[in-house]
Amino acid sequence: MSNSTTHAVAFIKKASLTNIDDVLKPIEEARGLPNEHYTSNEVYEEEKQQLIFNNWAGLDVGNSIPNAGDAKPVDFFGMPLLIIRDRDGSIGVFQNTCRHRGMILVKEPTKIRGVISCPYHGWCYGTKGDLRATPHVGGVGENTHESIKNEDLGLFAIRSHVWKDIIFVNVSGDAPEFEEYAGDLLERWKEFDQPIYHGGDTSSFTMELKCNWKLAVENYSESYHLPFIHPDLNSYSRIEDHYNIDEAEGYSGQGTTVYQRLKSDDGKTLPEFSDLSSKWDEGAEYVTLFPNVILGIHRDHFFTMLLQPLGPQVTVEYTHLYYPSDPKDMPENDTIFERNAGLWKQVFSEDIQVVEGMQESRHGQFFDGGKFSPAHDGPTHRFHTWVAKTLKASREQEVAVAGV
Repeated sequence: MSNSTTHAVAFIKKASLTNIDDVLKPIEEARGLPNEHYTSNEVYEEEKQQLIFNNWAGLDVGNSIPNAGDAKPVDFFGMPLLIIRDRDGSIGVFQNTCRHRGMILVKEPTKIRGVISCPYHGWCYGTKGDLRATPHVGGVGENTHESIKNEDLGLFAIRSHVWKDIIFVNVSGDAPEFEEYAGDLLERWKEFDQPIYHGGDTSSFTMELKCNWKLAVENYSESYHLPFIHPDLNSYSRIEDHYNIDEAEGYSGQGTTVYQRLKSDDGKTLPEFSDLSSKWDEGAEYVTLFPNVILGIHRDHFFTMLLQPLGPQVTVEYTHLYYPSDPKDMPENDTIFERNAGLWKQVFSEDIQVVEGMQESRHGQFFDGGKFSPAHDGPTHRFHTWVAKTLKASREQEVAVAGV
């Protein structure tokens, strides 16, 4: 078999990994994504490239590297990345590998006081990724060599953008500008284009789920499950008080018209964003910015949850809460900030049984992707449609390139 034939067969095989045509039908006729999209290593690798690396995806938050010189390694869908806050306050993201022999540069969060020094052979990089020194590269005591061009051997920079303290990355470098990619949501929430402040240690928490990352998105997208999974929440924010958000291409979710501000025992409330329209007096919205950034916005706080898979069947959720005023300036309100974080942690904990149960069911060979409720599952179908359209386009392009 010739090389060209071998490549063509490989492309055809990839293009037929799963049948996703039924996902793209109108919601009344559609089926959900096939089981392999939750269990298969091969499909996981395809989605990693096409859904995550080729788009803007959430990596971490700026609060994790608050000070100049802070550096944090992150395993991003299996890719070793390094986040650095430069001395000018800007944030850069790089592949966490030395350009010499590919050694991991930073293993644990650290403070860079001078340069990043490779632990293997001592090659040194600045906080903007530039190669600074190559000790003994030309022989003992010879720190240069004519074949080693420092200007060509800086760290591999990853395209990044920071919005609402979320560090987004586009690994391929091919996505539209972030403002175009997320433009619909930025316009929808333009009233909240105001400073935000992280709630501190008690406002960050992590959960590990035995499920595919997409199930976390799907569960978050709809309010259909409220009376069955979140009875306390449903007692004051009922299913009938929610509406679907499913009209845009790049995000979906739900909103409520009866958001109630949290009060402490002595009547204190959280600080509020300024100059909001009346929509937000009792309104709040909860969306996923595709592919992996979960968001919640209210008149008195904002949260984000970043989904980071450890493979096709394990996902880690990193949640952070933010406020329109700095909680450090209001120590007298520590209790209410902690209580707010605790309430959300409880809500998200209640979802674990659901997403893990759905993951188990994806090993049942007769499950056919399931049916959608046209009344309630529009946001979930929107996400499935985005996944299927993105994958279908890439599969068709690869077949076309192969000439078969």
